[in-house]
Amino acid sequence: MSESICRWGFLGSAAISRKVWKAIRYSGNGRVAAVASRSAVRAQAYIDTCSAEVPQTGPVTAFESYEALIARDDIDAVYIPLPTGLRKPWVIAAAKAGKHVLCEKPAAVHADDVREMIDACQSAGVQFMDGVMFDHSARMNELHRQLRDESPIGTVRRIQSHFSFPGDNSFQKSNIRTDAGLEPHGALGDLGWYCIRLTLRATNLEMPTSVRGQTLTALKGADSDGEVPGEFTGEMKFSSGLTSSFYCSFLSSNQQTATISGDQGYIQLNDFVLPFYSGESSWTKNHHVLEIDNCRWNFSQHAERKSVAEFASGERNSQEVNMVRRFAEAVLSKTIDPMFPELTLKTQTILDGCRRSDAGGGNWIDL
Repeated sequence: MSESICRWGFLGSAAISRKVWKAIRYSGNGRVAAVASRSAVRAQAYIDTCSAEVPQTGPVTAFESYEALIARDDIDAVYIPLPTGLRKPWVIAAAKAGKHVLCEKPAAVHADDVREMIDACQSAGVQFMDGVMFDHSARMNELHRQLRDESPIGTVRRIQSHFSFPGDNSFQKSNIRTDAGLEPHGALGDLGWYCIRLTLRATNLEMPTSVRGQTLTALKGADSDGEVPGEFTGEMKFSSGLTSSFYCSFLSSNQQTATISGDQGYIQLNDFVLPFYSGESSWTKNHHVLEIDNCRWNFSQHAERKSVAEFASGERNSQEVNMVRRFAEAVLSKTIDPMFPELTLKTQTILDGCRRSDAGGGNWIDL
């Protein structure tokens, strides 16, 4: 392994991988060295189109099989954007070959699968991480620090999040995210994963004691043998008395909002997953006051905008670049960060509980 460059191999060419391709180029400590797809021709076409916009610092080799790429000695880490239903064996195979693994989310079909994947990585001494980019944003890290160390809104009592986009009829019928075999968790896995992760970050990784969930609208892709959640709502209870709820949907308009409420104010984010196009990421701390004096009732607004310098996407300090840079630092220093496998397993465990609750009529499920 080069002492300063992490050599990446891509297993698959999903759309999100193009963002990761660019992030690796801008990371300063990595480069894409190989791409495998269903054919070498397909892999080369992907390499050519990505390189035309964002060339890597060295040659990128096309492979016609995932096995061939994993077997290479000149690959340090693999990025796996394969569908959830196909991902587990490739994560395990990559780990056994000594490759560090960054995979897309949701991580697996069940938490038991995630445990197998993490165990394989731990046994091989390689890093495992899922692809939640906001985990690596300066904004999320600052909010996490403040909530942990400063209590800017007092004791947190309630967390609410909403992540949705309007998939058209073509999306609902033919997109992979409505295929029960490939993406069995539908909107819950694709969007709700972020809502669950936000709650975990805001609570310093505390697990809820019980959860419940309900599919509000189910979708069935044209080639699917079953339905997936197209619109889902979930709730969590914590031993401290804190509660959390989330809504995710392939049917509602674009919305990525989160509210963290305490007994002395609340924090509002309007773009918690994908930051608005800007050179900074912001949030609002609110501490409104109700003033009552006999017949005079005034509700006074007290809002303070906070921000950090951070580009939304495609720049050297944007969250996806921070993600691959941080991953490569672990690879190059041979220092595995245990927080990221823990985050993945906890997120998947909560997701599983929501699915079990949904299947049982929406009752509370103890975790």
